[in-house]
Amino acid sequence: MKKYILTTILILNCILSSGENITGKWFFKNIYNLSDSDSTSIKPIQKNLDYIIFFKNGTFEYQLQQIPLFAKGNWKLKNNKIQLLYSSPEDTLRTFNVLINQNILILEENGVNFEFEKTSYLTLKKNNLLNTLTRGFLGVASLLFLAFCFSQDRKSIDWKLVFKGLAIQIIFAVLILKAPLVSTGFEFVGKIFTKIISFTQDGTMFLFRSFSSGTIEAPLANFAIMILPTVIFFSALTSLFYYWKIIPKIVYVFAWLMKKTLNLSGPESVGVAGNIFLGQTESPLLVKPYLNKMTMSEMLCLMCGGMATIAGGVLAAYIGFLGGSDPLEQIIFAKHLLAASVMSAPAAVISSKILFPEKHKFEEKLSISKNEIGDSALEAVSNGTYDGLKLAVNVGAMLLVFIGLVSMGNYILFKLGDWSSINLWISENTRYNELSLNLILGYIGAPIAWLVGVCKEDMLLVGQLLGEKTVLNEFVAYVSLAEMKEAGKFFEEKSIIIATYILCGFANFSSIGIQIGGIGAIAPKRKGDLAKLGILALIGGTLASLFTAAIVGIII
Repeated sequence: MKKYILTTILILNCILSSGENITGKWFFKNIYNLSDSDSTSIKPIQKNLDYIIFFKNGTFEYQLQQIPLFAKGNWKLKNNKIQLLYSSPEDTLRTFNVLINQNILILEENGVNFEFEKTSYLTLKKNNLLNTLTRGFLGVASLLFLAFCFSQDRKSIDWKLVFKGLAIQIIFAVLILKAPLVSTGFEFVGKIFTKIISFTQDGTMFLFRSFSSGTIEAPLANFAIMILPTVIFFSALTSLFYYWKIIPKIVYVFAWLMKKTLNLSGPESVGVAGNIFLGQTESPLLVKPYLNKMTMSEMLCLMCGGMATIAGGVLAAYIGFLGGSDPLEQIIFAKHLLAASVMSAPAAVISSKILFPEKHKFEEKLSISKNEIGDSALEAVSNGTYDGLKLAVNVGAMLLVFIGLVSMGNYILFKLGDWSSINLWISENTRYNELSLNLILGYIGAPIAWLVGVCKEDMLLVGQLLGEKTVLNEFVAYVSLAEMKEAGKFFEEKSIIIATYILCGFANFSSIGIQIGGIGAIAPKRKGDLAKLGILALIGGTLASLFTAAIVGIII
């Protein structure tokens, strides 16, 4: 009797569930035989097979390692039945009854139930608390020492401000990652972002789907088609929220908190807070009337804020990189990316005030300049769409060029290594197979990655990502992170989380030119100062992201 009650409950849950809940990775648990037998309870007839099935947008693939067996094809879900049309290894059509109960999926065929469980890849294991605290505080102390070394006036550093800023970061981290109410709130916002991404995909499906199958053909289901449209959509949405005065009000609250706690000037508080939501050239528009009167310390703080945080439009793209087609992982990464952008705002203040301490009187008035983006909501959406299109094309072009340059550089280094027999030594003594930019960047960035909490097994991978972000840009680095994650290269899931925070910012060499050109366009008199502060801003933005990653490494 139990088996029929359980089946009925699962069917009712399935009816109440949305069909899109099936998307994502499902890990095999058991196979049950529900046909009439002498057994009075459900017993597994097979278990512990290394079996994963991955439902994407219209396509699926699964792997059974023990045989081994790999298959893929298309799927359609209708009236609680799913059809799997195999394209590999051969054309086969199988139909299953679908039963979904929260994170449990059961596919029933001819009385046999295949049970799967959706488990996030990002399940963190417990680490030694003393070792974690020691590594974390060593990392923070090392970053403070690095900032001190690059300081333009070490005697004038306000250490009280620095430690207050660190305390705020730690409080933010504990609240976001450990306090149930705040953590749930960030996860809720993450779900909103994930849902909005699905709306973007509806528009993408309309433009690029194959009308015969109703799905996007495999060659088209790539970065340009599925990721870049989210940049355009979120740009339009951000513009609309700005027109409705939602973003300025949120920015004002963050700016007020930083002004009161860190004793910042009004303009730099608004500028840094604005960077949590806006880009590094859009946020300065909030303080446009004050740009020509800002002190050098204020200007650096504004620039570091732009380098240390990200804009709403690209946030959606990063969620798409790391979460893939799995809504559960999208929500997890959305939460961490949002946390990174919020936490890196006070971190940018810390690094900038060590690098260039304030010694002059500043403007205390806290006000947000009105930036007209349209006379109506429709015009705001139109302007945001156009800006997003330019950004998406720019991102796509940069990735095309930078990844091509990396490939060319790796080829040249490979030939040099082959000619000098270095490749053989590298393959025998390191985790790399040949001389490459990945190896060089990995070894340069590995000590820093270790200091902020990455395990020794993964420090070369995260060091490589840090190098790619700084030398190229964060988009290239996030693409690499997504590929490494998908390939299962990381020893610890914690390394993936820390890398997510390290990369969450615009701190790279090309951003120096973007800030000089962007901010210089609205404050031409300050172009010389912007150029002088460019390298310091890059250092400050990088240190800010590392501060955030180190603190998160202590908390998680």
